[in-house]
Amino acid sequence: MIMMSDDGPVAIVTFENPPMGYMNMEMVKELDRIVAAYEQDDNVRAIVFTGGLPNVFIRHYDVAEIIAAGDFVKSTGRSVDDIVESAAAETDISNLFNRVDNCPKPTIAAINGMCMGGGFEFALCCDFRIAGQGAYTIGLPETNIGIFPGAGGTQRLPRVIGEARALEMILRGRVAGPQEAAELGLVHRFETGDVLAAAIALGKELAQKAPRSLAAAKMLVKSATQKTLSQGLADERAEFMRLLADDPEAMDAMKEFLTGDGEIA
Repeated sequence: MIMMSDDGPVAIVTFENPPMGYMNMEMVKELDRIVAAYEQDDNVRAIVFTGGLPNVFIRHYDVAEIIAAGDFVKSTGRSVDDIVESAAAETDISNLFNRVDNCPKPTIAAINGMCMGGGFEFALCCDFRIAGQGAYTIGLPETNIGIFPGAGGTQRLPRVIGEARALEMILRGRVAGPQEAAELGLVHRFETGDVLAAAIALGKELAQKAPRSLAAAKMLVKSATQKTLSQGLADERAEFMRLLADDPEAMDAMKEFLTGDGEIA
């Protein structure tokens, strides 16, 4: 269902769930174990996710499983208030998506095919999204089948493209091809060449940087919208001093810069 490989310091996770390429609960649990293991592996400096089926990244979450979950909830006879209260707790899906979102290592979605619903909600958790060429669509079409994005889409998409555009995409159930997705900001860029190769190249670029500096920067940026400016700035100062005091790699990199040509980039 999920294949793992590596290219130097870049781990490559390939989704293979034939015949349709849906995400399901078995895949969620397996993927959570894989990402957790990569978090602890010092040899892995970046993680790339891509699809293994033709023209499919992750098509979407298995709708049959969603229906089965709804039927099960109804069969319990629990009140709506009780169900709502329970739903506020973390689930296997939210645990996985939060793990990827908060992973201290850079994560890259090499989107090489259909990426809708839960598949795009997963991609939204990644730090970078690169879409390759192809006749496929990206987006959150859930309102077209009577539901709405329930695995983070209503919360993460507005943070990526803004409230106005997110409302249009979600309420209309609108999807876009890969090039338009880049124009709308759903992905960072549209890649005309080999999208996996481009993602691996980005991963190797990031792997050259001090891992603790990337982890701290990622954490601070992702928490910025959840704090006041003064709180965020205080956290930034604290993490910066922690890095200087406790990360020899950071100090070595700066000393190397001083002995070089004086150019950071």
